[in-house]
Amino acid sequence: MFFWIVISIVILQRLAELVIAKNNEKRMKAQGAFEAGARHYPAIVLLHTAFFVSLLLEVLIRKPALSPIWGILLTIFLLTQVLRVWCLASLGKYWNTKIIILPGADVVMKGPYKFIRHPNYVIVATEILVLPMIFGAYITAIVFTLLNAWMMSVRIPQEEQALKDATNYKEKFSLK
Repeated sequence: MFFWIVISIVILQRLAELVIAKNNEKRMKAQGAFEAGARHYPAIVLLHTAFFVSLLLEVLIRKPALSPIWGILLTIFLLTQVLRVWCLASLGKYWNTKIIILPGADVVMKGPYKFIRHPNYVIVATEILVLPMIFGAYITAIVFTLLNAWMMSVRIPQEEQALKDATNYKEKFSLK
């Protein structure tokens, strides 16, 4: 029962975030924004969908026990949710699941973005590792942590290049 409650909440949260992202995308594109990295976006959607399917299947088929340290893992996961909301709130109208760039916009340098360039990606990587581990779904945790790392090796350079080309990103982060 605990698994179903947690997974339902997380899936509903992700669906709500997709609605926010779509609204932000429409608003930004109406202001002249463009999408970068569109070719890899379907792979990200597939990765995240497959993650939830894998987690559900692993728990249903293997029926693993809760991790012996599930309380610690759940605490870490809940902290990532607080940090996730902080990221979304800090980016506000700029937050999206896609790389949507508004040319000439000032890069957001508040909230967690004062400390790290891509905090949301660190949070997602943590979630992908920790959520399955709570429920003993170690195969999903390992496989999707590796797949996510590969996907971020594609996405982050594309996002950074688009930001460098169209915003004040280079100046804010003293990049070449």
